[in-house]
Amino acid sequence: MSSILTNNGAMVALQTLKSVNTNLTDTQNAISTGKEIGTAKDNAAVWAISKTMESDIASFEAIEDGLAMGSATVAVASAGAEQIVEKLVEIKELLVSAQSENVDRGKIQTDIDAKVDQIESIISAAQFNGANLLTSTIDGTATEMGVLASLDRVGAGGTVTSVDITIAAQGFDSSLDLATNLTSITDTTSAASALAEIESFLQIAISGAAALGAASARIEDQSMFVADLVDSMTLGVSTMVDTNMEEASARLSALQTQQELAVQSLGIANEAPQALLQLFQ
Repeated sequence: MSSILTNNGAMVALQTLKSVNTNLTDTQNAISTGKEIGTAKDNAAVWAISKTMESDIASFEAIEDGLAMGSATVAVASAGAEQIVEKLVEIKELLVSAQSENVDRGKIQTDIDAKVDQIESIISAAQFNGANLLTSTIDGTATEMGVLASLDRVGAGGTVTSVDITIAAQGFDSSLDLATNLTSITDTTSAASALAEIESFLQIAISGAAALGAASARIEDQSMFVADLVDSMTLGVSTMVDTNMEEASARLSALQTQQELAVQSLGIANEAPQALLQLFQ
């Protein structure tokens, strides 16, 4: 049935045009912003997941900065410990040479004293941003340093717990107190005693340097893992919410064509009542 009061064709055409215009606006927004899901109303579930992941990404980026700071601190201490080992080896060489009868032990002791002073200088100077891992207390009070390494989340919205890498202070200022505990050489007997003592000191320094080297390697590995994790999480969020530009471009062209057709259909439908009037002429 046709009616000049109610134009069913025009109503259908108008609803079609409104739907096409809505889809066209959404597609244009997705292209201009680069986000297919930019607000909660676009897709509440995916938007909530993406925001949780984005907060974790921001946290891991902060962890990367903390790991870099920790790595620098440990690297300084590790370099100092390795230098100390070298100085102790040099002292050991001097003590071995002091075992001979026809040597100037006074000059040898002078060389040893200079190297002992150098070791003390290295211990006190091996600090980064106020933290010294070679002394008994890292910052005057703490005996170990924690470096935030990761965040563990249980479930999508579960509890988040932090994971630290702990590096202990090596205490070289007390365990390597050569000025007090290393025997001064005056003869072969004292030289032999000093040689046994320096061997003990050397093992302490080697153990400390090895511990710092292991901690440095662990921090470096964790830093690489966190960087890869941030990249993977960023890619995951992008897959969920970013606009597929190739697909959006094709959809935009199709919707523009549909819009033109819908406008034409509405025009045709609006002319239908005029055709009805011709029936009465």
